[in-house]
Amino acid sequence: MVVANHQTVLKMLRQLPPNEQLKIISIALPEIEKSLGKQQTQARKSLRGLWAGANITSEDISEARKEMMRNFPRSDI
Repeated sequence: MVVANHQTVLKMLRQLPPNEQLKIISIALPEIEKSLGKQQTQARKSLRGLWAGANITSEDISEARKEMMRNFPRSDI
């Protein structure tokens, strides 16, 4: 079995005609995407319940709005 690095594979690919290069890439790409997709799904973490227990009331929201708008519009601009 021949062990090749990316440079060797690329050199061999460049020796082929363009239509053969495309054929090889079209075969290899779905396999690569499939293996990358498996890796990404394992790393994800659910955000469900992120705000559970926050207990934000409408009064809290009103107070935050008043605080943000206290100096709006600014006179120095």
